[in-house]
Amino acid sequence: MPEVITTCRLTRDTAGLLENIAEEVFDEEINPQWLATYLELPGHLMIIAVCGKQVIGQVAAYVHSHPDQASDVYIDNLGVAPPFQRRGVARRLVDEVFAWGKTLGCHQVWIVTDTENIAARALYEGRGAAAEPIVMFSYKL
Repeated sequence: MPEVITTCRLTRDTAGLLENIAEEVFDEEINPQWLATYLELPGHLMIIAVCGKQVIGQVAAYVHSHPDQASDVYIDNLGVAPPFQRRGVARRLVDEVFAWGKTLGCHQVWIVTDTENIAARALYEGRGAAAEPIVMFSYKL
């Protein structure tokens, strides 16, 4: 019997699903206080992919509002457990972010990845995006 993979929006009611997370879905362990803050912030979205009772993928995004143009959606994080990669899970998660952004009237979705992340680049380019050269600066606080 094939594995059934479902997706759902993470809320306070579904946060209990994060008790069983496959390896490499998130970069670090979930901090309950940070999670609660994230879920309470308006304009934030997390969709999780679940197989059985285990979270095997996630995408986190938020609305980036501007005073001089339509809002856009920034995909902040996307992760799928290695055994489930290249099976359409990431594409499904990204598609749900696109649908969410459209319902909010956003004009674009954007994401950043490392130049060496070939799988991510293939996913994004496969959805019709073209890579743009940028320079990123990061400050430690």
